[in-house]
Amino acid sequence: MPWRCRGVACRRPPYDVKTGVGKRRPYARQCVGTAQREIGVRLHRYVLAVAWIFVLPASTALAQATIEGRVILPKTRATPVVNQRYEIIAKGGVLSTNPPLAVVYLEGSFPKPAVPAVAQLTQKGLTFIPSILPIQIGTKVEFPNLDDTYHNIFSFSPPKRFDLGRYRSDEKPVPSQTFDVAGLVTLRCDIHEHMRALILIIDSPHFVMTDPDGNFRLTGLPPGRYTLKAWVDSRTTREHAVELSRDTALRVDFP
Repeated sequence: MPWRCRGVACRRPPYDVKTGVGKRRPYARQCVGTAQREIGVRLHRYVLAVAWIFVLPASTALAQATIEGRVILPKTRATPVVNQRYEIIAKGGVLSTNPPLAVVYLEGSFPKPAVPAVAQLTQKGLTFIPSILPIQIGTKVEFPNLDDTYHNIFSFSPPKRFDLGRYRSDEKPVPSQTFDVAGLVTLRCDIHEHMRALILIIDSPHFVMTDPDGNFRLTGLPPGRYTLKAWVDSRTTREHAVELSRDTALRVDFP
């Protein structure tokens, strides 16, 4: 069994003052050298551990995939204005945004977020902003009133039925609802009948709104086999099977 010298294992016995066995300097040098080597090994391990902390997230980010493309949107049903606003319209029982927009999302099996997300859908200028809000299942949505009048937001949609009652802008805490069932929720105001908005509840953390031309880009996607979907209106959802690998850059267009 090795002797211990200053907390470091030493292969030879130390100098014995009583018997005179051993020599001071050679063994002292050996103990110092052993200690230095031990410190060097520990420092090397520490440097490697710290390096992995910074390198691993970077390598993981590099391994994520990207999907971009375009959704062919229906024609605009109104003349565009300078300060573009989107509204929800109903035609033949079909709800959609006007001008048209699409929500593109990746459908698959994903881990649930550790902390539920919080989103806002405001009321300003006697309208909802935004007019369509895509969220993940479990998201809490707040409904702040930024108008100098009362609003009364409600929903009769099966995924979430609720009635917030009448409230002004100084209402605290801000009225909210948690949406834990996938589907489409139509919002109305009991005071201002023209106000309408949609909440699209998705069982996925990977979604994005298209721009007015239908272009989209999804980033940070994990490898695997999924279904890419494009929600266009309450009756139209297009889909495309995709297989993603590390560092994939995929192009998908929806006609």
